[in-house]
Amino acid sequence: MLKPTSVLDRGDAGSPKIGDESGGDKAVSAPCRLLAYYLPQFHPIPENDEWWGKGFTEWTNTAKAKPLYPGHYQPHVPADLGFYDLRVPESRAAQAEMARRYGIEGFCYYHYWFAGKRILERPFEEMLRSRQPDYPFCLCWANETWTGKWHGNPGKVLIEQTYPGRDDYTRHFRSLLDAFTDDRYVRVDRKPVFVVHNPEHLPDAREFTDCWRELALRSGLPGLHLVGASNEPWSASENGFDAATCKRLFSGSLLGEKRMVSRLKSRVLRDILRYPRDIYRYERYLPKLLMPEGSREDVYPTVIPNWDNTPRSGRKGFVFHGSTPELFRSHLRATLEQVAHKTPHKRIVFVKSWNEWAEGNHLEPDLRFGHAYLDVVAEELARFATASTERSMSPQAAA
Repeated sequence: MLKPTSVLDRGDAGSPKIGDESGGDKAVSAPCRLLAYYLPQFHPIPENDEWWGKGFTEWTNTAKAKPLYPGHYQPHVPADLGFYDLRVPESRAAQAEMARRYGIEGFCYYHYWFAGKRILERPFEEMLRSRQPDYPFCLCWANETWTGKWHGNPGKVLIEQTYPGRDDYTRHFRSLLDAFTDDRYVRVDRKPVFVVHNPEHLPDAREFTDCWRELALRSGLPGLHLVGASNEPWSASENGFDAATCKRLFSGSLLGEKRMVSRLKSRVLRDILRYPRDIYRYERYLPKLLMPEGSREDVYPTVIPNWDNTPRSGRKGFVFHGSTPELFRSHLRATLEQVAHKTPHKRIVFVKSWNEWAEGNHLEPDLRFGHAYLDVVAEELARFATASTERSMSPQAAA
């Protein structure tokens, strides 16, 4: 049973008055704020045509995937939405309607900026200009050099991520000001949320954050809510950020653990039978995907429904084996319980991801599971909402 749970944390509809202290955000009545990372690489661009062949999109790798060992779930074939093209407005509208229906508050679009060069920006820019779909969004700067890593050629640099300094930070901020002032933009304390995917790559994080906060105030914004996504031991406050979230998947604590088979058997499977290099049981590693106990208010967890990037990387890929909607339910439920103590507008949980199909990492329906993962999201949000209401009405809460 679906119970939409999200009320937007954003300004009043219409043209925003970004300096108006009397406006503020609409109250957040959702019990928890799920923001799903959104990949825009589902339309051809000249750069991908040059690097990978005419017409390349994320579907190219997704569609050619094959199972690499017994029980390996590949390929993932999209169901309701099909092999969509994000240049088509109706496809973007259908995605937003589906996400809204199941309680996802908004999309966190991956955004690419290489010292003034933008790439894969068309779906986001068309959404921004057309104001359709009318669905909340924020941005994540995927600040990473593009290489042939996921295609078996890690030494091939396609486009390098550089950090020329303050002038470039200023140009970058100004290029996004129309987005930050859009009334659909996701906010915390009236401040637009902006995620940096690799904050540890910034040569001087405080130079970046100080520059952007100053530019935000000069532009009439009340500030920015800056979130760093890192697998490193990393403090948000020490680096000028407001919050941290953990990508988790490739952390050393995960890769350092014993695999699903013995070391000797693993060598046989990998070297002789040609199994993928890294296979992990999803069920076994669910505890590793939770926040450490006692995490602070400024740490936002990430939930991962599934992962398998062998469509990109082949036998060098990384696989979470055996993910099911019910196992994801236990992961999501435990994560929601971890944020229950937070103030409501900071009960933020990132979902990785809405549509990273070539990494086997998506909430969008496929032919095997249909809407089952999305059903889990809606049902667990409804359960959490009921529990939150009961907690607020308890004698202890009243006292």
